[in-house]
Order: sequence, then C-alpha cells, then structure tokens
Amino acid sequence: MRMGRVRVDPVLVQAVIAAALSFAHLHDLASAAGQQGWKAWAYPVSVDLLLVAAWRRLRSGGPKPVAWCWFLVALTASLGANVATAGLLDLSAVPDWLRILVAGWPAVAFLGGTLLAHGAQTDATAESDESAPGPAAEAEPTAQRAESVPSPTAPVPPALVALARKVADEHRARTGAAIDTSTLRARLGVPMPLAEAIAAHLT
Repeated sequence: MRMGRVRVDPVLVQAVIAAALSFAHLHDLASAAGQQGWKAWAYPVSVDLLLVAAWRRLRSGGPKPVAWCWFLVALTASLGANVATAGLLDLSAVPDWLRILVAGWPAVAFLGGTLLAHGAQTDATAESDESAPGPAAEAEPTAQRAESVPSPTAPVPPALVALARKVADEHRARTGAAIDTSTLRARLGVPMPLAEAIAAHLT
C-alpha cells in the first residue's frame, strides 16, 4: 500500500513560525510589564484574535474603515512587542508608560472585538432587509389586486345589467340552466372581474 506524498506549504510553515514568535514576544512583554501567570498568556491570544477578527471583516466585503483601524491596532501591538523584546528595551525595568499600555490593552481589545462583531451583525441585518420585501412592498401588490377586482356589490351601469339579464334569460331558455360567469363574460365581452360583479346583480 503506497502512502500519498504529503506536501508541506512553505507559506503556511512561515506563517506558523511567525505567529509562534510573535506569541512568545507578546507573552514576554506582558510578563515584564507585571502581568504574571495566565494573564501573560492571555495577552498574545487577545492580540491574535483581534487581528484575525479584523482580517475576516476585511475579507467579508463590508465597510472597511473600522476593520482597517482595528487590524492596524492589533498589528501595532504585535509588532511593538517584537521590537521591544529585541534588546531595545530593558525588560527588567519596563517604563511606566508601557505598563499603562499593557494594563489598558484588555479594554481596548474588548472595544475592538465588540465593534467588529456589531458591524458584522449590522451588515447581515442590512442584507436581510434588502433581500426581503418590506411590508409596504407586500401591501402594494395586494392593494393593486384589490383595486383591480371590482366588489360583487360594486355599482354596474343599469344598461349593462339589463343586457346581461337578457343574455341570461336567453341562455336559460335555450339550455334550461342558469348562465355561468365564464359564459356571461364571453357573451358580453367584458373582463372577468366585471362579469363577476354583473353576475352578482343578477342573483
């Protein structure tokens, strides 16, 4: 039995390596800024999730300014951690402004995720509203149909009623049965709604 040859995508391998390094740098920076234990591991997860959410919004075809804004915010956080841990920053003496940025990141990430999710729901609702006929669109054809069909009790010219009655009497005398609406319409040469209205006056 021959096993199929497994192909390794170099682009995917490169993406995994870059993600792993960025993940580690974000963890190290959060840990140096005073976030210990599971908190330090939560920071890279938060940054990566925001980055992925913004990228998905960019690919969805919806409004792009908000998605680009949060994509750049997450990318800046990831790139900043990579640069900060490259030896340019003394991780044993993290400055106060960086500690403030790290401490404030969860609120920023929560805001970005909420806006991205809300934007996706708004787009889905708008598309649903555009594809589904509104109440006015549904009511208009109904109203037009109602206007085009005369009511059985609608006023009909007396002369037309008299002519119809004569035609009905001739039909009964010839066939022994009452004239039906289709035959009455054909004999008078009128539309079916009007023939129905005339037939109502003959009963």
